[in-house]
Amino acid sequence: MTQESAVPATDIDLTRPSAARVYDYYLGGAHNFAVDREMAEQAISLWPELPMIMQANRAFLRRAVRFCIDAGVRQFLDLGSGIPTVGNVHEVARQAASDARVVYVDSDPIAAAYSKNILGSDPQTAVVQADLRRPEQVLGSPDVRSLLNFDEPIAVMMVAVLHFVSESDGPAAIIASYRDAIVPGSFLVLSHASQEGQPDKAESHRDLYRRTPTPMTMRSKSAVADLFTGFELVDPGVVFLPLWRPVSVEDVDEHPERLAGLAAVGRKR
Repeated sequence: MTQESAVPATDIDLTRPSAARVYDYYLGGAHNFAVDREMAEQAISLWPELPMIMQANRAFLRRAVRFCIDAGVRQFLDLGSGIPTVGNVHEVARQAASDARVVYVDSDPIAAAYSKNILGSDPQTAVVQADLRRPEQVLGSPDVRSLLNFDEPIAVMMVAVLHFVSESDGPAAIIASYRDAIVPGSFLVLSHASQEGQPDKAESHRDLYRRTPTPMTMRSKSAVADLFTGFELVDPGVVFLPLWRPVSVEDVDEHPERLAGLAAVGRKR
C-alpha cells in the first residue's frame, strides 16, 4: 500500500508539502508523499548538506534525551514531533529507563495519524494533534494530563520546530507558557535553523518553505539564547548541532558550521 492510499484524503491538502513529512524524507522515512519528496529534493539541490544537518539534529535529540534521563527525568513532552520513526524520543529514553513516558504533539493531521498507527496501544506514549502555539490547548489535553505528572520534572522538547514559529506568533511567550507549567528541575530541549554558518544558502531555503503552511524563520545564536529566559543553559550553551555534548571526537564534523542548526538545553531554575 502506498503512503498516498494509506491515509484518507478528506480534509487533508496533499497538494502542498508538509514540514513534518519533508523531515521524515530527509531521515529516510517512508511516511511522505510525492509533493514532500519533490520539495525535499529541490532543497537538497540548493543545499547538499541538508540530509547531514537533519541527521545531526536527530543525533542531538538522542544525546539530549539521554542527558535528561541521566538527570532523573522520566517524562517528555515532544512539541512539533513530526512522525516518530526509528530513534525517536520514547525509544531512546527507554533504552536507559523503561518507565519513561512520552507525549508527542503535532499539528499535522497526517503526522498525528501515522504516529498513532506506529505507537499503537503503547500505554507509556500518547499522540495529541494540536498546535504548540496554543499552549493552553496542549497542556489542557486529557492525554497530556493523564500521562504526565506536572508535579515532577518534565523535558519539553522543541527540536527543529521553533523556526516554524514567526515573530508575530510570539515564540518567547509561547515558551514561557510551557515553562510556567513545569516544575524547577525540568528541561527545555531546543534546536533551531539558523543562517549562521551558511548564510549564502539560507534565503533560498526560506523561499522553499514559503510554499508550505509553515514558512521558516531562521534566528541567530543570540536570539535562540534569548528564548531560554527562566532557564539556566546547560554547558556548552547554544552551539552548532554537532558541538552539543558529542559522544566522541569522531562525532564532530571538521567544519561544524556547515551543519548550520543551533542546539541547546536549559534547566528550569
